[in-house]
Amino acid sequence: MADTQPEVEVRRSARRRRTVAWRREGEKVVVQIPASMSRAEERRWVDEALRRLERADTRRRPGRRAGDADLAARADRLARAHLDPIAPGGAWPRPVSVRWTKPMRTRWASCTPTDGTIRMSERLRDVPGWVLDHVLVHELVHLREPHHGPAFRAAEAAYPRSERAIGYLEGLAAGAGLPITDTDDPDGPDVESDVDPDEDPGS
Repeated sequence: MADTQPEVEVRRSARRRRTVAWRREGEKVVVQIPASMSRAEERRWVDEALRRLERADTRRRPGRRAGDADLAARADRLARAHLDPIAPGGAWPRPVSVRWTKPMRTRWASCTPTDGTIRMSERLRDVPGWVLDHVLVHELVHLREPHHGPAFRAAEAAYPRSERAIGYLEGLAAGAGLPITDTDDPDGPDVESDVDPDEDPGS
């Protein structure tokens, strides 16, 4: 399983007497503590900061109320923020449609590049927003890179929380006993084959 621990930077301040603060700076967590704090206290507060940030992240589950139009808008924002900057000509392909579909047996989502459709498992309605975003970016990358080769992985990594999200999804699948090892099938001959055989394509 991927390591889900974010990078942590501890900043000691002589002006800070009693209070501890933390915040995210990109993918890094910055913990500010008094300069006089012991190493044991520092470790305790770093652990507490990570625990509280993770709890706050988990409470934010945008998929619960999101419709298909919300998913499409979210995908477009993610493409603009993370994929357009690395795309030849500055424009990553956009999906024709992004929609929720009933839970698939072996994957979290699927993409058919030939018709530009992305389908997201209803199971993702209950994941934190940063995990949902990773899956959307993963499927958006398939619009240009159909297979999981080096170019695909490099583009996927443009979303900075992908590694953490992969670890989260692996743990979720293991805990629920789901036979899901990736967002889609890396060994399939083409991403079009990612449509689950039990899924009604018209649903």
